[in-house]
Amino acid sequence: MSDHHIVPLRIYLLIFAALMLGTALTVAAAFIDMGPLNTPVALAIAVFKATLVVLFFMHVRYGSRLVWLFAGGGFLWLVILLVFTLSDYLSRGWLGQPTIEFLEQGNGPF
Repeated sequence: MSDHHIVPLRIYLLIFAALMLGTALTVAAAFIDMGPLNTPVALAIAVFKATLVVLFFMHVRYGSRLVWLFAGGGFLWLVILLVFTLSDYLSRGWLGQPTIEFLEQGNGPF
């Protein structure tokens, strides 16, 4: 016999409403100039929405410890991939841009 948790329709409708509100907040935040805070605000809303999807629509909230372990492992893997990607991206500025004199000496890419 399987052990499934039945989620009431009301919960799904509340989560749907929260996701729609999050989408409206994302669109509203895109039209407001917050300077360097635009990206962190949009990412915070996106993380909140993704958390709702994972917890309720993927039924992780009602899952066993093994389900939580694999969900956490997936999140850890995502963090590892982002760290490697950002470390590559952030290290590209170390070389700087070639100067005109350097390119005129025939050291350019062509």
